[in-house]
Amino acid sequence: LEMAGQAGSNEGGEMKRRAAKLVLSDGTEYPGFSFGAPISVAGEAVFQTGMVGYTESLTDPSYTGQLLCLTYPMIGNYGIPDDTEMDEHGLLMNFESEKVHPAALIVADLCEKYSHWKAKMSLSDYLLKHNVPGICGIDTRALTKRLRVTGSMQAKIVLDGDDAAKVPFYDPNLINLVAKVSITKPREFNPSGKVKILAVDVGLKYNQLRCLIARDAAVTLVPWDFDFSATKCDGVFLSNGPGDPAMATVTITNLKKLFTSRPTLPVFGICLGHQLMSIACGGSTFKLPYGNRGHNQPCTHMDTQKCFITSQNHGFATDVSTLPDGWVPLFTNENDQSNEGIVHTSNPWFSVQFHPEANAGPQDLECLFDVFIARSRDGASAAGTVREDIKQLLIKMERPCLPVGTPAIRPRKVLILGSGGLTIGQAGEFDYSGSQAIKAMKEEGVQTVLINPNIATVQTMKGLADKVYFVPVTAAFVEETIKVERPDSVLLSFGGQTALNCGIELRKSGVFEKYNVQVLGTPVQAIEDTEDREIFAAKVAEIGESCVPSMACTTVPEVLAAAEKVGFPVMMRSSFALGG
Repeated sequence: LEMAGQAGSNEGGEMKRRAAKLVLSDGTEYPGFSFGAPISVAGEAVFQTGMVGYTESLTDPSYTGQLLCLTYPMIGNYGIPDDTEMDEHGLLMNFESEKVHPAALIVADLCEKYSHWKAKMSLSDYLLKHNVPGICGIDTRALTKRLRVTGSMQAKIVLDGDDAAKVPFYDPNLINLVAKVSITKPREFNPSGKVKILAVDVGLKYNQLRCLIARDAAVTLVPWDFDFSATKCDGVFLSNGPGDPAMATVTITNLKKLFTSRPTLPVFGICLGHQLMSIACGGSTFKLPYGNRGHNQPCTHMDTQKCFITSQNHGFATDVSTLPDGWVPLFTNENDQSNEGIVHTSNPWFSVQFHPEANAGPQDLECLFDVFIARSRDGASAAGTVREDIKQLLIKMERPCLPVGTPAIRPRKVLILGSGGLTIGQAGEFDYSGSQAIKAMKEEGVQTVLINPNIATVQTMKGLADKVYFVPVTAAFVEETIKVERPDSVLLSFGGQTALNCGIELRKSGVFEKYNVQVLGTPVQAIEDTEDREIFAAKVAEIGESCVPSMACTTVPEVLAAAEKVGFPVMMRSSFALGG
């Protein structure tokens, strides 16, 4: 068999791979195939639930020493971008650091034939370049379920032909990983910036530097063991990083000195930086069973009770019960109730466990950098507290957030609009999604009423929905059904264009309001805004984003004229096909 590094190229089709296996410390084995560097390796097995962003994850120093399992099934489809392109500040454009940090990558389906306009190499070739192994063909769902039950554990990847006994298990949390990933001498970024920020590198991601620089900060990046407690600056930033925070004793000592001697100097920590601040202030941390790693972690701001979706990557957490007087929780994870941030009630010190700079992931709370920079710029003249600054900023954010704990109106009977008749060439996914919606409602004990005239569908099968009306999905028939059945809720999102248009018409005619029927899921107004292309383009323009130009045509000459105006290449589609 050919070595893993020889596979992964976009040329010549698929190649054979060398067999390998993933071995957990409890004896569980998962067979697979090697890609990337053809070497056996050991570390801590962890999983990450993000659907995209493998390039950023691979270059995130927080994954140092770990065998990273990506739960999304297909990985590598968009390849790897240019790994030599630099921005104006000397940072790699498309990555979060200079190297690959996980000890190995674990995926289910490795896509060898990548396709993306920025791609320069395959994922396998990139790992080979950095001498990092990968294993594919793994049942990542089974692995993730096991890690969720047993917790993150030591593991090793052993190539076929290698002696597993000569690849000992290894716990990276027993060594000081921060010292391994931190820079060794200070670096300056954007020296002409107006706000002087000292950033402590305990495993920093480049996007944190980008967020600081974008706010006109002159950043001095220093090593983890640099004594910053007396350094002249406007604010101190502590980055993310790998491993057990208790190992970074020198950084903790310097933080303690700063907290004691400079109570008015703003301090902001992220991820490991948050944990280091928690220990330095007198609190403690503990290891989570399997950590929080992904792009969809819900975190609630304690003072406003607003919930935000965050990007995370951590295996340790702060024990809020050990926080001393003057410190309070800032955010809480709604999945496991672990702490996601702390803030001092009077001094300008705060930290968050999640990644507000994300990359990859949601950047909803990148505005926390605004709070930090504003405090650093204003210094002792700043009024109020940083806690109040954060509260007021999040209150003003224009987003339809419901406070956590708001009582949900639990539906009793739900009307589901099907797609109506489907012909060859039209999409059948509405039948699948509609049938799954019915199953979900039934699992919750909710009575279901389905309108769908198509008898040749799964969702109209006997015994699935509680009641089925084989009538057209039109406003008139739906209103009659509502009048008879009196549902308290309706689902519009599982019948394609037919159901969406019907829902819009019913709302405009006041039927939902007349019979007191609530729309579950996507609001009708959002449907209108996204289905009408002109309205959608206007909405996109309101937030300063560009929209792909499009024109509606009915004749060949109109098509030719539109193509010249839009510019080649163009995509043509039939606007009225149910399949979209």
